[in-house]
Amino acid sequence: MARMPRIEYPGAIYHVINRGNYRRDLFDSAGAAESFIQVLEEATTRFGWELGSYVLMRNHFHLALRTPDPNLSRGMQWLQVTFASRFNRFRHETGHLFQGRYKAILLQNEWVWGELSDYIHLNPVRARIVDPDQMHSFRWSSLNRLRKGPRFKGLNPLPWLQSKGLEDTPEGWAALISALRARAGEAGGENHDAEVDASWSKGWAIGDDAWLAEMAQLQVSNLKDSANSEYTMGRKAEEIRWDRRLRELCRENGETRDLTAGYERWKIDAALKMRRELGTPVVWLAKRLRVGSAGSLRVYLHRRGRSVNK
Repeated sequence: MARMPRIEYPGAIYHVINRGNYRRDLFDSAGAAESFIQVLEEATTRFGWELGSYVLMRNHFHLALRTPDPNLSRGMQWLQVTFASRFNRFRHETGHLFQGRYKAILLQNEWVWGELSDYIHLNPVRARIVDPDQMHSFRWSSLNRLRKGPRFKGLNPLPWLQSKGLEDTPEGWAALISALRARAGEAGGENHDAEVDASWSKGWAIGDDAWLAEMAQLQVSNLKDSANSEYTMGRKAEEIRWDRRLRELCRENGETRDLTAGYERWKIDAALKMRRELGTPVVWLAKRLRVGSAGSLRVYLHRRGRSVNK
C-alpha cells in the first residue's frame, strides 16, 4: 500500500508512536528504558526539538514534540536506528527492533498538545501499571521528570502547560496532577469513553475542520512537488476536502440542516461540480447526498451532464 509522505513544516507539533516488532517488549528492563531516554535526549538536542511529554510502556512509546525546523523524519530515523543499534549490540542480537514505520499524528496547536500530554501521562494508569495516586512518580513518564527533575535540554512543557492556564511552578504541577487524578477516576468509571482515548492514536491529524482542510491542501501541494510517485494522498485527507466543499455547496443552496433522503436538482448539480472539481467518488457522493444508490446517481449525473453541455 502506498504511503503518505510526512507533513513537515517549521513549528509542526506531532504525536509520535511506535511499537516493538511483532509487539515484542522494548522496555522490559530498566537498562533498555534508560538507554532509550538517553537516545531521546541526544535526538532532542541534535535536532533542536521541543519535547513536551513522553511515556515508555513495555512494548511501545509515545512522544509529543514540536519541530522548530522541519526535520521529524530525519530525527526519528536517527533516534530509532541509534537505539536499535545500541539495543542489539547490548543483547548480542540482530534484526528489526521496531514494527516498521513510526506513526506521526499532526496536532493543530498547544491546546491539543496539552490534551494529548494528559493522555500520555495517564497511559500507565490506563494500563494498570500504577495507581492514580502514584502516576506522577512513574519512572518512565515525563511527568515525573518535569515535576521534580532533572530535565534535559529541549524537554519543555511550558507551551502546552500554559494552554491549560498553568505555570511551570510547583503550584502549577500540583494543579495538573490533581486534574489528572480526576481524569484517572473517570477512566475507571461509567463515564469513561474508550473511543476518545483511542482517537489520540488514530488518523493523521487532530484539529478542527478548517485546519484539517488546510493541512489536507498542504499534503496535496507536497505530493505535486514530490518526485517520488509511489506516494498517494491518504483517503482521510481527501474526505476532509470533499466534506468542506460539500458544506459550501449546501450553504449556497440554503441547506444548513441534515440532508433529507431523495432526489433534488441541486444535489445532482452539486455532485456534478464535485466530480469535475475534485474527482469525488460517486459512491461517497450518493451516501452523503442521500440520493439512493451509486448506480442511480451515475444515471442522474450522465443526464445532467449532457443537459449542461448542450
